[in-house]
Amino acid sequence: MQTAREIYQKAISLKPQEQAELVDKLLDHLDSPDKEIDDLWKKEPEHRVDAYEQSNLKAVSLNEIIAKYKQA
Repeated sequence: MQTAREIYQKAISLKPQEQAELVDKLLDHLDSPDKEIDDLWKKEPEHRVDAYEQSNLKAVSLNEIIAKYKQA
């Protein structure tokens, strides 16, 4: 099996149009649906609301979050 480096070396020798097609195909593959992950994300908001209602999760204002990332 070829390494990522070997595949990369072959890919950069392709014509620009072929490189673009390869990138599109790779991105499509990475972005393909994953039922297990989708199911986990569907449950996540419920878990967060439950945690908040049980006082296990602290609410943070938008201003606090913005300030945090402006400092970073």
